[in-house]
Amino acid sequence: QCWGTLSRRSNPYQTNLLRDGVRRYLQLPADQTVLILHAKVAQKSYGNEKRFFCPPPCVYLSGPGWKLKQEQIKARDPGEVGFRVCGYMGLDSMGSSLMETQKLIFEEQPDAKGFGCAKALYISDADKRKHFRLVLKLFFSNGQEIGTFHSKLIKVISKPSQKKQSLKNMDLCISSGSKVSLFNRLRSQTISTRYLSVEGGAFIASARQWAAFTLHLADEPCLRSEFPLREGYIRYGSVVRLICTASGITLPPLIIRKVTKQYAMLDVDEPISQLHKCAFQFQGSDRMYLCLSTEKVIQFQASPCPKEANRELLNDGSCWTIIGTETVEYTFSESLACAREPVSPVPLIVSLQLTGGGDVAMLEVQGEYFHAHLKVWFGDVEAETMYRSPKSLVCVVPDVSAFGNDWRWLRYPITVPLLLVRDDGLIYSSSFTFTYTPEQSFIPGQQVLSDIPQDSDKLLDSIHQEFTRTNFHLFMQS
Repeated sequence: QCWGTLSRRSNPYQTNLLRDGVRRYLQLPADQTVLILHAKVAQKSYGNEKRFFCPPPCVYLSGPGWKLKQEQIKARDPGEVGFRVCGYMGLDSMGSSLMETQKLIFEEQPDAKGFGCAKALYISDADKRKHFRLVLKLFFSNGQEIGTFHSKLIKVISKPSQKKQSLKNMDLCISSGSKVSLFNRLRSQTISTRYLSVEGGAFIASARQWAAFTLHLADEPCLRSEFPLREGYIRYGSVVRLICTASGITLPPLIIRKVTKQYAMLDVDEPISQLHKCAFQFQGSDRMYLCLSTEKVIQFQASPCPKEANRELLNDGSCWTIIGTETVEYTFSESLACAREPVSPVPLIVSLQLTGGGDVAMLEVQGEYFHAHLKVWFGDVEAETMYRSPKSLVCVVPDVSAFGNDWRWLRYPITVPLLLVRDDGLIYSSSFTFTYTPEQSFIPGQQVLSDIPQDSDKLLDSIHQEFTRTNFHLFMQS
């Protein structure tokens, strides 16, 4: 079977330098992370109107590597003052002219993250695509390019669907476990838009920043302390829970209701669609709904409708618009890299596939943005890596002995992080780990076979064989 292009092995001197650097990185990771948050759908603009993307695409910069890079640049150029990161964001079909993109100004937040927001992006009716991506270009203030980063695919819609959703158009439905954003517009005025967010451990209505919430569907009835989660599409009348993806803070169980002309509809049972108006009733309460009051999030008691028992009258602050969101995260470390090349394309690992075992175990790394200048590292051990395609790398799993002489006496699993390292020393970390586990035939407390002398080289060979006949385990850290 042809695996593709074999990447060049580093020469021994390079490998030793890189290994020392990777060891330093593993002891004190100096990562730089770029996080892009955006909506799953975008409403098309018509004529001269500009329907700005709502919620607006946001970018967060985090990790100690940004400060380290700042210090490195200042050390090289003592005259550099006012060092900062700046960026431009636009649609992927646009030309290279920066006039067609929106400039991002990154503000440092209390948690030391940099935050930038593209509030004036839109897609016109002249653009006939059904999907597009956002493109983010980042630079240092001295003109040095950091890299180019892409969002996930965004679906273009003409307007929110008013008809009842079905499985035929399920790409607009919202499923349990997916991420959503909620926003409110008083009297339908764009300038009054507020987003449900979390700040200082409390829920707020922010005019500036929005949070992504995991929306879980729950079985009814349920206890607040024991909230079972199940899969499926969210329907009106369902009990749900909103969990902030960044902080983990959650609201009590809520019943999601369809909103029609400021009325909560109590008898509607149909799937929820993108950009629908909805309300959230606190489960077990007497008509109490999630509501905003300026920047505070409060509870509002709806009024019963005397003529129609299946309706309850809401105020403006209790009517929310729901939309699915996506996040994409790029992490890299320039602490070892000497080159001034952009860090992009930043590879993204999606999954791992192990084949074979023992001395011939192969690991396929599946994801996006791979290239032939990448090598897979198991902790501080470089693996022989083969490039198959932009979505696939294949490597030979290193023998456990590569991790040092102590392997001979180990009786417990060894877990190492999986890294991708570019030829010039740029490190791309991942959330995956690889574990070497000795077979059950050789476990702690088990006696060594009596026919093998304790001090014999055969004993060492037998331990080696047990470790090479290993059970490999792949883990993705949560």
